[in-house]
Amino acid sequence: MDSADSHRDEEAPLVAAEAPPAPSPTRGHARDVHVLSCGFLLIFSAYGAAQNLESTVNTADNLGTISLGILYVSFTFFSLVASLVVRSLGPKNAILLGTTGYWLFIAANLKPSWYTMVPASLYLGFAASIIWVGQGTYLTSTARTHAKDCSLHEGTIIGAFNGEFWGMFASHQVVGNLVSLAVLREETDGSASGTTLLFIVFLCSMTFGTILMCFLRKRDSREERASPEFPASFRSSLVSLSKSVITPLFDVRMLLVIPLIAYSGLQQAFVWAEFTKDIVKPALGESGVAGSMVVYGAFDAICSLAAGRLTSGLTSITWIVSGGALLHASAFIWMLVKSSFSGVFQIICPLVLAGILGIGDGVLNTQLNALLGLLFKSDTEGAFAQLKVWQSASIAVIFFLSPYISLEAMLWTMLAGVCLSYSVFLYLSLNVEKAFSHLGS
Repeated sequence: MDSADSHRDEEAPLVAAEAPPAPSPTRGHARDVHVLSCGFLLIFSAYGAAQNLESTVNTADNLGTISLGILYVSFTFFSLVASLVVRSLGPKNAILLGTTGYWLFIAANLKPSWYTMVPASLYLGFAASIIWVGQGTYLTSTARTHAKDCSLHEGTIIGAFNGEFWGMFASHQVVGNLVSLAVLREETDGSASGTTLLFIVFLCSMTFGTILMCFLRKRDSREERASPEFPASFRSSLVSLSKSVITPLFDVRMLLVIPLIAYSGLQQAFVWAEFTKDIVKPALGESGVAGSMVVYGAFDAICSLAAGRLTSGLTSITWIVSGGALLHASAFIWMLVKSSFSGVFQIICPLVLAGILGIGDGVLNTQLNALLGLLFKSDTEGAFAQLKVWQSASIAVIFFLSPYISLEAMLWTMLAGVCLSYSVFLYLSLNVEKAFSHLGS
């Protein structure tokens, strides 16, 4: 009965118990979303473009590719403890600490070697885990407070805030790749001067992004009011960690969301590791890779904004995810049937496929974050930690397997992944809706 009541509470709109607040706090909530979104745009415009270049600029002994694999293995491991760190530091402080890892990784690219890239990748795995758990916790807390203060439906605000954030975030592929094209277009002598200048520009962008996020307000949430100190004893640390990592896995809803989370990581890594290398590069050449990623990022951003605005609850999430899954499945079938292009289709088809993949990524980013925010109110950090554990593990798998399997095998894997994960998600959606309908009868 308690579980049923909690489900009803999560579905019901939030109504403020007190008189409507003054306009300034309301504007402050929206302002924090703007600041958070712009800060992440500045940081990931640099990191995203650098990640796209790793396998190209650090080719000696596959240093770039191996560094990314190490990064995502580290990301997976540290995501297991990220919720504990975020709960101890608070979301804002976790976000600020997380930016240092991205800064260090870009700095390491100025002098790339095993002695600089591997330690930077390991530390970035830790930093990425806490910045993303902090981001999910901070954004969800902001949306809930805004909905309560303004007497608005919580699901609608969570969807709208996630739409704005992920729309801005997806734009990093556009901004970062355009910057790369602008800086590197004159580099024809094979020297490293253009690359060095590019990474210096990236460091400046990250520095501005970090400074901007210093202006975020601390959220007046359960997590922020918690004691800032780590648990006093080793035993209490283990208990807290087990609650953050293991307890969510006893929730059947989390178990049913995990396949879709894992697929979201697989499809991102597929774009970075396989699509650009085996579909775009043969058709458009190496210079066309950045252009295709600009198209990918543009459609990702537009779809994120639109999907966020359309999100109001589990029903809307189900319909939006259904559309994204259908588009991705169609793209994989298309690539299986026609893996090479000729004539005018040699230019058009890779860009169309990039747009379709971008739309699907925008859907998954906005809807997964909104879904976790709606379903797991009692342990927001733990839910977003699970998101990053399974996403980063999936990405690491693709990076390490990519050199050893064919494009056709990868496409069949992706097609099976989207079909399986969507089927499990649909089962979750139908059963949760059924529980709500029983409550209402």
